[in-house]
Amino acid sequence: MKILVCIKQVACSESSLELNPDGKWIQETDSTEYRMNRFDEYALEEALLIKEANPGVTIDVLSVGPDRVKDAIKKGLSKGADNGVHIFYEESGYCPPRKIAQQIADYAGKHAYDLILTGVMAEDDMLCQVGPMTAALLSIPCAVSVIKEEMDMIRRIIMVQSEMESGKVEEVILSLPALLTIQTGINQPRYPSLSNILRANSQELIVVTESLQGNPPDKEILLSLGYPAKSLKICILEGSAEEKAEQLLTIFHNRSLLK
Repeated sequence: MKILVCIKQVACSESSLELNPDGKWIQETDSTEYRMNRFDEYALEEALLIKEANPGVTIDVLSVGPDRVKDAIKKGLSKGADNGVHIFYEESGYCPPRKIAQQIADYAGKHAYDLILTGVMAEDDMLCQVGPMTAALLSIPCAVSVIKEEMDMIRRIIMVQSEMESGKVEEVILSLPALLTIQTGINQPRYPSLSNILRANSQELIVVTESLQGNPPDKEILLSLGYPAKSLKICILEGSAEEKAEQLLTIFHNRSLLK
């Protein structure tokens, strides 16, 4: 059985981020820090749990983006994935979900994956679209916001519970191949092991160099991004993390919330 886990590299939200001059993405500098999208860590952990319970399972981690996303792919390898796939995309700004989904679907369609897992959303754009779009392009069943799954390898089905609004849960049975977007809390992502870290550092990645620029014109255009509007009811803290913590403590003391 082959599992593909789609991961995204995002800017660390703890960093001091500013918009670039055109107002369409963050200003990237040498000091900008990146990490694997936290939602995708749960998807990878779920794949690893399936592998541990079912002998013969292999896991590929895939990411679309510039050279720097190799760090996120290697992080996936250090957690226990078997192979890393880098679909190279030179631009580092916003990329429409349809364009990313098309590249994932083009690659996945050629490699006969039994199960594709993604995080429920990305931390930066929070669109929740890449997973379902990929499933639609591959014409395979999809379940979103999955909080529990149970695999039946013999019958080639997967039984899932999906989180819905108002605390409701939807239970569905999907035939394989299928795609699931994994919700947080389904498991506890593991730390990388030393042996896997050493393997990840030396392992060659599968690199797909076809440019995304060759796709049909985008039907979606990002017009602009903006900072949250300031209000008299809120207070935006400025400075480093330590400076913000000191300001917050002062506010709590002044309002008698801490002694």
